[in-house]
Amino acid sequence: MSFMKEVLEIIAKSLVEFPDQVSVTEIDNGESSLTLELRVADSDMGKVIGKQGRIAKAIRAVVKAAASRENKRVTVDIVQD
Repeated sequence: MSFMKEVLEIIAKSLVEFPDQVSVTEIDNGESSLTLELRVADSDMGKVIGKQGRIAKAIRAVVKAAASRENKRVTVDIVQD
C-alpha cells in the first residue's frame, strides 16, 4: 500500500460514521501520475465533501503534499457507487 493511499484512508475513516465502508482504489496512470478513488457509505458522502467542497479540497491538498514527497502527481476522486 502506498503512503498516499494510507494517508487518504486514515483521513477518510476519521471523518465518517461508517469507517468499515471506506475503500481506496489506486489506479496507476503512468510514470509519475496516480489516481486514488475514495468510496464511502452514501450517508457519509456529505461528511467527506463538506460545505461547498471544503473538506474534499483539504483532503486533496494533504494527499498532494504527501505525493510531492515521492515526486508524484496524485488525483483524488470521490466516487459514489
